Amino acid sequence: MSLLKSAATVGGFTLLSRLLGFLRDQLIAYTLGTGTVAQAFFVAQRFPNMFRALFAEGAFNSAFVPQFARRIEGEGQSAAHKFAIEIFSALLAWLLVFTAVAMIAMPWLIYVIAPGFSQDAQKLQLTIDLTRICFPYLLFMSLTALQSGVLNSLNRFSAAAAAPILLNIFMILATVVAWIFETGDSALTGYILAAGVSVAGVAQFLLLAFVCRRAGMPLVPQWPVFSPDVKRVLALSIPGIISGGIMQINLLVATVIATSIDRAVAYLYYADRLYQLPLGVIVVAIGVVLLPDLSRKLRAGDDRAALNSQNRALELSLFLTVPAAIALMAIPVPIIRTVLEHGAFTAADTLAVAPTVLAFATALPAFAMTKVFQPGFYAREDTRTPMRFAVISVAINIAASLLLSRWFGHVGIAAATSIAAWANAILLATALTRRGHYRLDDRLKARLPKILLCAVAMGLLLLLGLWFLEGNFTESASFSSAAWGLLVLIAGGGASYFALAHFSGAMSLAEMRAVTKR
Repeated sequence: MSLLKSAATVGGFTLLSRLLGFLRDQLIAYTLGTGTVAQAFFVAQRFPNMFRALFAEGAFNSAFVPQFARRIEGEGQSAAHKFAIEIFSALLAWLLVFTAVAMIAMPWLIYVIAPGFSQDAQKLQLTIDLTRICFPYLLFMSLTALQSGVLNSLNRFSAAAAAPILLNIFMILATVVAWIFETGDSALTGYILAAGVSVAGVAQFLLLAFVCRRAGMPLVPQWPVFSPDVKRVLALSIPGIISGGIMQINLLVATVIATSIDRAVAYLYYADRLYQLPLGVIVVAIGVVLLPDLSRKLRAGDDRAALNSQNRALELSLFLTVPAAIALMAIPVPIIRTVLEHGAFTAADTLAVAPTVLAFATALPAFAMTKVFQPGFYAREDTRTPMRFAVISVAINIAASLLLSRWFGHVGIAAATSIAAWANAILLATALTRRGHYRLDDRLKARLPKILLCAVAMGLLLLLGLWFLEGNFTESASFSSAAWGLLVLIAGGGASYFALAHFSGAMSLAEMRAVTKR
């Protein structure tokens, strides 16, 4: 069906982006490891990334997209274009002011986002400098997210999905520059990487500006006017800022608490990057195409089609994220040893990051549920209910992080993030079901137990394979030995899961081919 094909298109570009992201993180790990510069840089890029997710992806994907899609359906593209320009102009004005104020106030803001660095004046000052350099990324990526919402509503998913590839390309180029000048694990490398972040933001903005113009939707800013339409989007955006960016909020909470634990910021960053691969390729891709799809179907009064879209989206999300979560829990050490343990990233770092990956991985199905259920509220222009659940989730995350970090350190922080994710997902599912807007159809009820059993069986086979290939992942083993061992585990695990799924009826090979066929 078109929803799943669109998700496959987005997921394909996201997969390419995440694979390049793997290379980027390998180079950063090799160059910086988990030391002072690495920790300062990871905090610096987390801050603008969080606000980008809150102001743009969270707010405008929840408030802007349904109204833009409704105008296309009911009033035509001309009216929708005018509406988009009004929102674009208002967003640009706000971002210019916010970015300027934040960069000026950074010496004080840094105590909020990295309180644990206050004991190290050198690390604190480096974090302030790098955050200021990274911060323009917020401005350009927020505008890019709005451009993406316009293109996605027009069923043009490819360019918006491909844009993040540029971030990884520019970051890879930045590490190459650091290698050429042999700056190593120094502050200068941090400055080069931070500059790469901002330049990548400009490049992504220019790419989507060109594509919007080609699509007949050039977003040329005008003097901002707070019309009723703009005020409506702002009113819906305030709760959407919280609910749509819940994952970024929880990750920021994790980062803030982690700054008081040595190297924890770096450990959490690398673990986050590993579990973000299946999350971005599968879950985010489906969430991107589901919201405009639901908005159009509800606008047309086709509630049955909207319900079917949600069920198929949830089915595909869980079919892919449940085995991904179990695989990350079963073989985190081989993955980290092969991908990251080089140069400044040591064997001790691998053993510290591995349980963190396991803790994060438990939340993958929860994030899948959240990305499927949130659009059910947003498409009906209800952003307040997800906001309330997001606030509860953040409160759970803070309490659990403070408690669990006392006994389990950075791993406890990751576990708290996962607990909060499950709480948010369960609250969303319960509320949507009680309102009569969602129910599991018979097909999904029959397939969910089969998906779980197939994924567990795959996990056991991975553990058995790891036992046979244990020698490939010792500290003395070569990279080539670890690489082919990991390739065997991944290929064997994937093949076994899809074969079990086919013969058990969880999903046939023909259905899998249909989903990925563009």
